[in-house]
Amino acid sequence: MEKIAVWGFSWVPPFAQGLVRDLRVRWALEEAGLAYESRWIGLEERNSDAYRHKHPFGLVPVLESSDGTLIESGAIVYAIAEQCETLMPVGLRAEALTWMFAALNTVEPPVWNLFVLDVLHQGEEWAKLRRAGAVDEVKARLAALSECLDGRDYLLDRFTAADILMTTALRFIRHTDLVAGFPRLEAYVKRCEARPAFQAALRNQATGYARNAPIAA
Repeated sequence: MEKIAVWGFSWVPPFAQGLVRDLRVRWALEEAGLAYESRWIGLEERNSDAYRHKHPFGLVPVLESSDGTLIESGAIVYAIAEQCETLMPVGLRAEALTWMFAALNTVEPPVWNLFVLDVLHQGEEWAKLRRAGAVDEVKARLAALSECLDGRDYLLDRFTAADILMTTALRFIRHTDLVAGFPRLEAYVKRCEARPAFQAALRNQATGYARNAPIAA
C-alpha cells in the first residue's frame, strides 16, 4: 500500500472516544510501520452522496490507497496484516484468521450489545429488563476467552492482528468491571494497550477529535 488515508469521524461524544473502529485500522498501520494520513467526516456529512460513494453505509473506517478503497475494520486490518509479518506470522496464518473471526463474530456481538444497552439506551425500561441476560452472555464469552489465554500473553504465541481486533472489541465494555472480573483477561487487555503502536493510534484519533470538537456556547 502507498499513499494511505484513513477516514474517521471528525468528532464523537466522550463516551465513544477511543472506541470508534477506525482505531483498529490506525493501530494495525502503526504496528506495520506504514505511514498514513487522517481524513475526517462529520457525523452530519456521512450520508452525503460523496461519502456514500466511499462507504455505502455512511460509516467509518474507510481506507484509501493506491490499491483502491476498503471498508469494514476487520477486512482492512486483514489487508494490512497480509503485508506485515508481525500481524500475520508465517506459519500462523490460519490460526490468526481463526481468532480474528472469533473476535468479530463471537466476542464483539454480545459485548457491543451490552454497550448499546448501557450507553446508547441508558435508563430506558426495556434496556433495564434486557441487561441481566446480556451481562450473562458477555460473562460466558469472557470466561471462555480467559481460559484460552491460560499460559499465554496473546491469543497465539505472539502478538498478531487477532489481538488488535480482540482488544478493541473488549474496550466496548470499558464502562463496566466485567473484564476486571477475569484477571488474566484484564492483564491481556492492558498488555495490548501498552504497546507503543496502540498508544500512537489512540493519540492520532484523539488529536482529530480535539481539533474538531464543537465550541461550547
